[in-house]
Amino acid sequence: MNTALDLTTAITVLVAFSILWVGLGYLWGRGNKELDDYMLAGRKVGLSLATCTAMATWVTSNTTMVAPQLALQMGIWGMVGYSLGSVGLLLFAPMSARIRRLMPTGYTSGDFFRLRFGKTAWRIFLIISLCYGLFWLISLGMAGGILIESLSGIQYQYGMTVILVICVAYTMLGGLKAVIGTDFIQTIVILVGVVAVGVMIVMKPDLGLDKIYQETMNRRPQLWNMLLPAGIMFLFNNLLFGMGEIFHSNVWWSRAFAFGDGVGVKAYLLAGLFWTPVPIAAGFIALASVAMDINIPQPDQVGPMVAAAVLGKAGAVLIFVVIFSALASSLDSLLAATSDLILEDVYKRHIHPKANQKTLRKAATIVTLLLGVLTWLVCIWKISDLARMLHFTGALVASTIWPIVAGLYWKKTNEYGAAAAMVLGSAVGLISYFSVGFYVAALTGAAVSFLVTVISTFVWPRNFDWKELHEVHEEV
Repeated sequence: MNTALDLTTAITVLVAFSILWVGLGYLWGRGNKELDDYMLAGRKVGLSLATCTAMATWVTSNTTMVAPQLALQMGIWGMVGYSLGSVGLLLFAPMSARIRRLMPTGYTSGDFFRLRFGKTAWRIFLIISLCYGLFWLISLGMAGGILIESLSGIQYQYGMTVILVICVAYTMLGGLKAVIGTDFIQTIVILVGVVAVGVMIVMKPDLGLDKIYQETMNRRPQLWNMLLPAGIMFLFNNLLFGMGEIFHSNVWWSRAFAFGDGVGVKAYLLAGLFWTPVPIAAGFIALASVAMDINIPQPDQVGPMVAAAVLGKAGAVLIFVVIFSALASSLDSLLAATSDLILEDVYKRHIHPKANQKTLRKAATIVTLLLGVLTWLVCIWKISDLARMLHFTGALVASTIWPIVAGLYWKKTNEYGAAAAMVLGSAVGLISYFSVGFYVAALTGAAVSFLVTVISTFVWPRNFDWKELHEVHEEV
């Protein structure tokens, strides 16, 4: 197979990144004395780091690889629809402030469900959240293997293994401090790299915007069809999917707890604004592939293949570094947040309720390692393409949107309605996924969840006391 990067260059880049990220993880992890330091970076993260970690975490491999794939499959609505993922970040900004105010000592999104809606709804939420976390981790691991294979020829299994090992290693060493610190560097790399690739493609003498538009209109005019039904449905589906991903995920709740007072609102607003154009820029690369008549064997490889074909070896190295940074910035965040959820809501609440802070601190690194191993085992199978892998969870996470929003702002929402909304919303969304398509799963799941939440609140109102969310975590 002809590849843009030779084996020596690819290995050199991988080794350099390995040394950099693991070394930084070790340095930042040395100051982790307490559990709060490891899980929540001491609860005092400032604005610049907070903005960068939110931005970098949301610029995943799915943004840099799936956005081009969806542009190739659904045209302009594919990349514009993907950019609506920023709405979730923007709407979570005021929610993060309320979360921090209502739960000043909280650790996870599971804490909120347990205290607000009781054990049944909490456990349903945990199943949804852990399924989503695992599927997202798998999609990120798969993306790493696909990236390295498409650019260097290194077998998928080896490339995927290297990226997972690196991220697991520095997350174990440094906890959330290492995650946020590396995210700051990765944000700069991603933004500079995406802009550079786009500019270099547009300025290529035999390409340019005019040719890309004309060739696409001649060969695949449906990509510019503003009335493409699947594309329009995807637009709204992805909006709700993105809201569900952010509203429910402990990735974002843990940052709400970790950011300093007053930081969350500004950080999430800025991150959402900076993130919006990234999927559009990444999706534009896919349209260039049509104009260049590049044979794309797998849709999720279109981004790396176009960059390599247009920019040669330098472009291949650049796109390699950008996507690797996007992968790492999301993998580490998801590893840390999902490990925290397992540690706090599964291990402490179900297995070892008398565990003290010292015991939990030791268990945290073990949980991260085991989660990384589980992800690796599933990634070996490479069971689906990235877009379908990602959107399978849309039905699940979209069903949590309205129980969370109502639970945070509406005292009368009850635990039975919240549980039913998640179960019925997930069920209908999954039925839609298999019977219609991945682009409607979140849409139908969120609609059913909304109806159940609202109706149950009016029929069986409960007068909840917000003080019940103030939980004291005692040293045992």
